[in-house]
Formats: sequence, structure tokens, C-alpha cells
Amino acid sequence: MRVALIQLEASTDSERNRDAVRKRLDGLDGAGLDLVVLPEGSMHDFGPPDHDLSAAAEPLDGPYVEMLTDQARHLGATVIGHIFERHESGGRPYNTTIVIGPDGAIRTAYRKVHLYDSFGYVESDRLSAGPIETVTVDVDGFRIGLLTCYDLRFPEFARLLVDRGADVFAVPTAWVSGQLKEDHWETLLRARAIENTVYALGAAQCGRAYAGRSMVVDPMGIVVAGAGESDADVVADLSADRISAARKRNPSLANRRIGSVPGATL
Repeated sequence: MRVALIQLEASTDSERNRDAVRKRLDGLDGAGLDLVVLPEGSMHDFGPPDHDLSAAAEPLDGPYVEMLTDQARHLGATVIGHIFERHESGGRPYNTTIVIGPDGAIRTAYRKVHLYDSFGYVESDRLSAGPIETVTVDVDGFRIGLLTCYDLRFPEFARLLVDRGADVFAVPTAWVSGQLKEDHWETLLRARAIENTVYALGAAQCGRAYAGRSMVVDPMGIVVAGAGESDADVVADLSADRISAARKRNPSLANRRIGSVPGATL
């Protein structure tokens, strides 16, 4: 499976972002891609803490998703995008990752479970957490598990995705830069790949506030393709044989002595 991660800097101008993402996806035409992953906040950036994300939120059939469906059909690829989704009852919007198939149909959506109430930031003041559930989607023989940004810091959540058969993690991210934060980003993405013997696809925002460093990490923790701090397209080929070989060499999943706990709920 050939994948592309789009690293970009978004703004709080939704129309401008929509045009920018359309152009970036147009630039991938002819690359033979099966999967494209966009960063968190690519529809509309978080902006400053007092920025009203409710006013910017769109429904799943809004203009940004409509643009992504057109582009997915044009590319003949699955596109994983991100929106601030309008709440059905008028509450704070959801932080939502959406998956669109090559036919332009919405395959699934994941509403971020773990909001970034950390490092002095309170995402829950502006957004609603999604229901506590894992979301996977099958793409070209691989099962993709969806994580969004801060979810990466919760290994038990990633393991639940693997228990549902995930062999790839897609991680749209707006990873805020700061002391040791870039190091955390790479360390955690590689750790989730190593401990679960999966590919990890980290598609990140870049620019003034964010760390960038989008990367594809293989099941042995090797960064096989990556970006720096600027706009970039990160392209890599994923191999099912590489996953099988990694799990044979490092059978940590098979060797687990603690699995699901009777009576426990997700």
C-alpha cells in the first residue's frame, strides 16, 4: 500500500485552508497512492485559546468534507481528513477524524476520545470528547486504527485498536512545539509502532505553533520516511510481509500474558 502524509500549516480561514488542501491533493495526482492522511486542524486551525471553534465547525456533509470526497474520487485513494464537527445538539464541537473511500463515500468517522488537557492547555474548554470507542477501517488489505494527536500518549487505547486487528495506526496531529515536545512526538510514535508491531503514520501540522516532523514508522520502530519543519509530502510503501516478519521476530503480541480483563469495559 502506498501512502502519503500531508504536512502543512493551516490557518483560521476555512476557505483558504480548503483551497490549500485541494491544491496539495491535486499535486498528488499520478502518484499511485492508496491512502492519504492529513493533519489535525487542516480544515480550520485551533487558533488562540479564545478562538471560537463552534463558529467554525462544519457538519460531516459540509464544504470541507465535500471537497475531500471529490479529491478522493479524483485520486482513486482513501483520504483520512480532519474537521471540527458541529455538535448534533449544539454543544461544543467534536474533534473528528473522517475516512473517505476512493468512491467518495464516507467510510467512518472517529471523534477524538482524549482531549489535550495537558502542558497548560485545556482542549476540553473548546471541544467535546467523543464516545469511548475505537474505530478501525480496512484499506487495501490493511486494517487502519485511528488515533488523533493526544491519543498517542495512551498506550492502552492503541492496544485496543490492535485487539480489533489494526496493523497500521493513522495519527492526524497538531503537535504543539515546545521544550522536549518534538522528542516526545517521535518517541511516542515509534513506541506505539514497536510495542504493537504496526506501522504508525504521523501526519502533522507545521508552522509557528507546531512541531511538524511527520513520519512513517515501520513495525520495528524504524522511521522509513519523514519530514522536517516545513510543508512536505511524505510518501512510503507499506508491506504486509514486513508486519509478518516483525511479528515473527518480535512476537510480543503473541507472548502477552495479560489480555482482556473479564468484566472490563472499553
